[in-house]
Amino acid sequence: MSALPQSYVPTPRHAPAGAPDRSRDAEPRLLLVRAPQHTRTRAPFVLLCIAILASSLLGALLLNTSMARGSYEAHDLQIEAAQLARVEQQLSTDLLANKAPGQLAGVARALGMVPAPELAFLRLSDGAVLGSPTPAGAEG
Repeated sequence: MSALPQSYVPTPRHAPAGAPDRSRDAEPRLLLVRAPQHTRTRAPFVLLCIAILASSLLGALLLNTSMARGSYEAHDLQIEAAQLARVEQQLSTDLLANKAPGQLAGVARALGMVPAPELAFLRLSDGAVLGSPTPAGAEG
């Protein structure tokens, strides 16, 4: 750089006659104007973050509550299933006890039934009777 003073403004060597001398003007015609700074508030962003956080917490609370309710319902259903399994087991035991031949004969006698002296069968295709059927007597 040169050692020229900072206030030095070069002028054209051949200035036209009658042209105004701009170096002598007190104020330049054009000024550097800075763009206005737009000050954005952070309130909408902060409110959005708070809303997202609140909705996330509320969603987690609702999810946790529904899962707890489902857990209680599952526990109640397991207890009910265990009780029904016990009832089914008892009914199966009672059914097997009542199917025994001795039990069936005792119930039949209590109803007034008597054993048949001889067995006879019916053939359904032609209606033939196989064996010699005899009526059961009251003596049993």
